[in-house]
Amino acid sequence: MARKGPEDRTARFDREHVIRVLTFWLRPAFALRVVNRFQKTVGFDRAMSLASSGLTALIPLAILLSSFLDRFGQGDLADRIVKRYGLTGGGAEAVRHLFSFPAADPGTSVLGLLFLLISALSFSRAAQRLFETAWDLTPLSVRNTKNGLLWSLSLAAYLVVVGWLHALLGRGRLDLAAVLCQVPVTVLFLLWSGRLLSARRIDRWDLAPFTLLAAGASAAYSVAATVYLPRLFSSYATRFGAVGAVFAMLTALFGLMFVLVGSCAVGREVRDEMGRIKRGLRPPDDEVRRQWAELVARMREGWQAARMEHLGRRPPGDRGRS
Repeated sequence: MARKGPEDRTARFDREHVIRVLTFWLRPAFALRVVNRFQKTVGFDRAMSLASSGLTALIPLAILLSSFLDRFGQGDLADRIVKRYGLTGGGAEAVRHLFSFPAADPGTSVLGLLFLLISALSFSRAAQRLFETAWDLTPLSVRNTKNGLLWSLSLAAYLVVVGWLHALLGRGRLDLAAVLCQVPVTVLFLLWSGRLLSARRIDRWDLAPFTLLAAGASAAYSVAATVYLPRLFSSYATRFGAVGAVFAMLTALFGLMFVLVGSCAVGREVRDEMGRIKRGLRPPDDEVRRQWAELVARMREGWQAARMEHLGRRPPGDRGRS
């Protein structure tokens, strides 16, 4: 019998190591903690609240940005959105109708800036509540208004940088180069967001798993949105006209916020698990295998019980043919 060389043993070792890592992080006990964390943050409601607040802040910001682009001759905002996502037909027409703003007088501009300030603070407080709930912090509410204003400005700067990356590196339909360059920018922005909105009560290392997961997941969502968003805009615009563009934007924002809320729940539990490992509380490998064995056994028992119940309901003549 031929003896296995060092390369075969290394490959086997690497596979076993990967399997142990995956079974550790995907074991039932950890998955249940993630689900409980997501429920504790009221994940679906939190994502919808963030999406609604984000959309409310996006409209006045789009008005301000559109006037800024027109003043400096950088093109129309609606045309940029249509070009970015390759919109055609009713979707492109709805976006142009929604984001085509007439020149505003000074009084209207002042009211627009005031509404933008209020909506930005509302969005920042919604994001603040996400971090406070996920990390079990005492709510600060309006006492963190100064940091909320600073975060709103940093959010606008982040959106400008992301738009500049897509304008500079956007090649092809998926803009993969721009999305890849966007990941480190998103990591830094989310790290800054968690520190600022929590009033620096969350350590950088505690935020690291969340920021890495959220940046990668949001990049994947951005690529997916490039594919499905044109269909979404066209479908909603055909049914509801220009209002359909608002529905499509709300749907897209909900998906993005759901990704962020889910990443927040997973990141918090990953950091807690890493803290347990550091303190020497890591469960042994046989316990991890035992958890999976118990889960598989329960699934088999459930399947057998459902199968026997199904056979018990069938006529006696059909049972012999099964």
